[in-house]
Amino acid sequence: MDQKIISLAAEKTADRLQEFLQSLKDNDLANLLQNQAVKGKAAGALLRAIFKGSPCSEEAGALRRLKIYICGIHLVESGDLQKEVASEIIGLLMLEAHNFPGPLLVELAREFVGAIEEGSLTNGRSLELLPIILTALVANKENLAYGKGVLSGEECKKQLINTLCSGRWDRQYVIQLTSMFKDVPLTAEEVEFVMEKVLRMFSKLNLQEIPPLVYQLLVLSSKGSRRRALEGIITFFSELDKQHNEEQSGDELLDLVTVPSGELRHVEGTVILHIVFAIKLDCELGRELLKHLKVAGQDFSNNICPFSIALLLSVTRIQRYEEQVFDLLKASVVKSFKDLQLLQGSKFLQNLVTQRSCVSTMILEVVKNSVHSWDHVTQGLVEFGFILMDSYGPKKILDGKTIETSSSLSKIPNQHACKLGANILLETFKIHEMIRQEILEQVLNRVVTRASSPISHYLDLLSSIIMYAPLVLQSCSSKVTETFDYLSFLPLQTVQGLLKAVQPLLKVSMSVRDSLILVLRKAMFASQLDARKSAVAGFLLLLKNFKVLGSLSSSQCSQSIGVSQVHVDVHSRYNSVANETFCLEIIDSLRRCLGQQADVRLMLYEGFYDVLRRNSQLANSIMQTLLSQLKQFYEPEPDVLPPLKLEACILTQGDRISLQEPLDYLLCCVQHCLVWYKSRVMPLQQEEEEEEGFYQDLEDMLESVTSRMIKSELEDFELDKSADFSQNSGVGIKNNICASLVMGICEVLIEYNFSISNFSKNKFEEVLSLFMCYKKLSDILNEKAGKGKAKTANKMDSFLSMKFVSDLLTALFRDSTQSHEESLSVLRSSNEFMRYAVSVALQKVQQLKETGHVSGPDGQNPEKIFQNLCDITRVLLWRYTSIPTSVEDLGKKEKGKSISLLCLEGLQKIFSAVQQFYQPKIHHFLRALDVTDNEGEEAEGSVSHRAAFQIRQFQRCLLNLLSQEEDFDSKEALLLVTVLSNLSRLLEPSSPQFVQMLSWTLKICKENSWEDASFCKGLMNLLFSLHVLYKSPVTLLRDLSQDIHGHLGDIDQDIEVEKTNHFAMVNLRTAAPTVCLLVLSQAEKVLEEVDWLITKLKGQVSQEILSEEASSQATLPNHPVEKAIIMQLGTLLTFFHELVQTALPSGSCVDILLKDLCKMYTILTALVRYYLQVCQSSGGILKNMEKLVKLSGSHLTPLCYSFISYIQNKSQSLTCTGEKKGKAPAVATAMARVLRETKPIPNLIFAIEQYEKFLIHLSKKSKVNLMQHMKLSTSRDFKIKGNILDVVLREDEDDNEGTASEHEGQNKEPAKKKRKKEMKCLS
Repeated sequence: MDQKIISLAAEKTADRLQEFLQSLKDNDLANLLQNQAVKGKAAGALLRAIFKGSPCSEEAGALRRLKIYICGIHLVESGDLQKEVASEIIGLLMLEAHNFPGPLLVELAREFVGAIEEGSLTNGRSLELLPIILTALVANKENLAYGKGVLSGEECKKQLINTLCSGRWDRQYVIQLTSMFKDVPLTAEEVEFVMEKVLRMFSKLNLQEIPPLVYQLLVLSSKGSRRRALEGIITFFSELDKQHNEEQSGDELLDLVTVPSGELRHVEGTVILHIVFAIKLDCELGRELLKHLKVAGQDFSNNICPFSIALLLSVTRIQRYEEQVFDLLKASVVKSFKDLQLLQGSKFLQNLVTQRSCVSTMILEVVKNSVHSWDHVTQGLVEFGFILMDSYGPKKILDGKTIETSSSLSKIPNQHACKLGANILLETFKIHEMIRQEILEQVLNRVVTRASSPISHYLDLLSSIIMYAPLVLQSCSSKVTETFDYLSFLPLQTVQGLLKAVQPLLKVSMSVRDSLILVLRKAMFASQLDARKSAVAGFLLLLKNFKVLGSLSSSQCSQSIGVSQVHVDVHSRYNSVANETFCLEIIDSLRRCLGQQADVRLMLYEGFYDVLRRNSQLANSIMQTLLSQLKQFYEPEPDVLPPLKLEACILTQGDRISLQEPLDYLLCCVQHCLVWYKSRVMPLQQEEEEEEGFYQDLEDMLESVTSRMIKSELEDFELDKSADFSQNSGVGIKNNICASLVMGICEVLIEYNFSISNFSKNKFEEVLSLFMCYKKLSDILNEKAGKGKAKTANKMDSFLSMKFVSDLLTALFRDSTQSHEESLSVLRSSNEFMRYAVSVALQKVQQLKETGHVSGPDGQNPEKIFQNLCDITRVLLWRYTSIPTSVEDLGKKEKGKSISLLCLEGLQKIFSAVQQFYQPKIHHFLRALDVTDNEGEEAEGSVSHRAAFQIRQFQRCLLNLLSQEEDFDSKEALLLVTVLSNLSRLLEPSSPQFVQMLSWTLKICKENSWEDASFCKGLMNLLFSLHVLYKSPVTLLRDLSQDIHGHLGDIDQDIEVEKTNHFAMVNLRTAAPTVCLLVLSQAEKVLEEVDWLITKLKGQVSQEILSEEASSQATLPNHPVEKAIIMQLGTLLTFFHELVQTALPSGSCVDILLKDLCKMYTILTALVRYYLQVCQSSGGILKNMEKLVKLSGSHLTPLCYSFISYIQNKSQSLTCTGEKKGKAPAVATAMARVLRETKPIPNLIFAIEQYEKFLIHLSKKSKVNLMQHMKLSTSRDFKIKGNILDVVLREDEDDNEGTASEHEGQNKEPAKKKRKKEMKCLS
């Protein structure tokens, strides 16, 4: 039969073929086709023949075609055919589809839709035909019966797509169906419909099927709805990540983890690659992604998640988006840190907003995930890490100190952002071997090229990288040695930081060490002083870190370097011997420095002690070097005074006089080395007596210097009162240098004699005599320096070591041992000496606060400094609390501060230094202060408990001070308040101790009325800083504003204001400007918080408008936030209501009040605009909002205008009085002041009018008349005040009559000018 059909088809006319086909039953034809196709014979030829004999123009032919089509589709789906046959059949069906009449096309399409919904497709091959059918349907112009109605082809297609997308899709055809839609002509609405269906299917598929589906979805998105596609993909992976994290952090025993981590990350990686590839081809897609994530960044929405961050970082590889993406990420990071800071600082916000995870944790998660071969992300991560470090690192350097250019508030987010950059780079370095070389190279480049700006953050990163894996870095060591070549051109601080960072590498790589030594040797003889200092620093570092056999264990070292990967002991016996020669060779090089400038020698003396302690075997050569150096300046004859040749220390070159030998530092170094050697090394060396000649010599020399220094008079040094100390003459400069040397030597000898005294009375008498010598000189210098200039004595760093200061203070104030009593009474008898001891402690703490370390031995070791700080604090605390200043002052009135006050100042500095540098150790610190620490249950007390105990002591002191009626010491009171605010930061805001502290502070403010502005300011600041962590301070502000109004009176002088007296602290002296400025700055903070909340609400509303599905229910959850905002603004409104009526003195109070009012109206406008958005998405206005608008109309706006008039009248009286006085400077300053104060007025009026303008819009939108309480203002209208004008004109005439006869001709012009001026005054 098949042959017959084919042969008939070969004839020219198709008539016989038609007749034959007509005679066959439909089923026969279908069976025939099926048999032929399954056998793989000429199914194509048969099909062509059938089509030729079934023209669509006849109904029978068309129906036959339909049957054959349906049969063909079933055949292809059955899966019984060979691939080629199936393809041929589909191809023929496609070719002929457009010939179908419309109704049959609809029939055919419905057949498909039915098959898809029933899930009767087996392999989905036939789906290729559906787009052709739908396209033909669109092209069909006739109206078709569909369902019960008649539709055009276009509408039929729409209905079919609707039905298709509403039905069930079998999981296995999702990808094919999505791919099919790309060939169907779709309208924007249909694209969105399909898109939603595909996105809903995501969750039903296996993870492995997602990437191909995403690919098809992105191809489909070129027809429209790009944003929806991206949003759907990002949301899907965001949810998946969340689930995955919850499962992993959940119970370990559950084996229900749906997806292994690796698989999920690989899928995400592939999806990201697909999206980036699509963006390369379709720029619009990239733009939509950025738009979508920018909106997401505005609000804490789900769209910023680890997946979207990884996607963005991959997009940075496309050049046109690189800058935009990094800017977007940078902004998100800083915004997230700022939001976090805002939230942490306000209990009001914490109660309203839940804290979402921070962007920084997400970025670090991306770093962690990138281990799953996300190579396309790592490059972006590294770049982003460096961008953060470059943009937010510390900024300028001034005199070696880093200056924060930004304000202190933005400092903290910036520091966090910089730290995040460093963490990104460090973690990426740990995970990805490929990129290590590049990270190291970039860090080193920055260290070398940015010498002028601070680079401490890069040095810290370098140090962390090298500590993590010194052995890994051996492969990159060439880069490090290359950097060494620049050492002699870098500033000293950078060199020290760099060498400290590469230290572990020197221990594992000989080549790096050798190249460093070569560079240092060259630098030793460089012409620049800095290069030589760098060489000394480098050599000292090497000496400290290469141990010689037999040296004491490193438990006595100040910083032991552990190398995580070095399991072998690199310093085996052979190495120690090599180290010894190596170290001696270095010491030889260093000896040459003793002939160089004072700065170089000074570095050497400061470093030797540390070297000795780390490498005790080098004691001999170091001590010998010091001995021979000291001998050059020592007078060996026992009767010669003074005992040291000071002249030899000073270098005179023509007119220039400079210090050549820092003898005080040399002696200091000798003293420390000697004491350490005596206590540590000597006890271990019983038999080797012959070696200790140098030790005995040094001891005798120091002994002799001490006794002869005590005998010497100032005249022996030529430094008596008559000497010249001016800085302009050569003799004066020389005398200044000598004086500082003598004072330094006295301090060194004081420490030496105290430390070897073993509490002998004679030694203490010597100590006191040395101090008297120091004191005399110090007094002369202070006197000569004059009162106008800074005192020289305070400029010098004390030579006493911190350990010694803590021992000395403990002995002076806390040592009650019977046997020490007699000898200590010698020192205790001198009040001057005790004050000196405390003031040196103060100086050390100040130095720690400014630089992070202290001078002298162990000054760089945080552990030891912390230990000393604890000891010093314990003594100062005891001294201050047991002998208050009031008791001490009764004794004798001396010049300068009392010891107790110095102790308090020290405590204040220490508390802030500990919080700055030792935050993690606060618990240990407070525990160390507890004198009654019985190790049992006390040891467990929380930080809040211990801090509260200390707070109570200082509270008692402050109350005692406030109870003294006649001599109130405001300086001490202010210090106490500062100490209390430092300690209150340690209290947990949720603890009862915190609440007690707050209520105590409130009570003090309410009951005490000292008229001292600085004390009032300190106490009020403390009150606000506590109050914001407990609840919002708006009610407090309202009460304070009423007090201020009561004390300063009303702008209308006829009105008598009743005094409220909530806070006694507010009185005539403190109300303005002190308290007024404080409350205004607090009000500004509250406004900022409200503004932040409104912005957040706006973001949520605009997102809901975008995804319109849930708009009706979605507006409900915001009600508590809206209410809170309205309550805050309402209370602030009453606060401003009081201040606007207050007769404030002109100046900063008026200025800031006007600016804050302007801000208030701007935020009210923002709230109105938010409600405009809400009304758009079918929400309504809260009743409270109506009340707020009413309140603003009745209580604020009219008063603002009268306040403006008050200011203008005041300024007129100012200028007029200035003119009457007739002095040009007085007029000029008065005018300048008027200009400054009236500058914010136009801004305020504009803000009020903007507010009213948007209120009118909102009234129309919400159908609520909000304008009924608003009186439109007339303040800006031009007014002619007739009575005043008459007076002015009369005065004018009187003036003119007096001068008319003389200047008749020139009289007109000046009169005109004068009148203009008067008019100005009036308008």
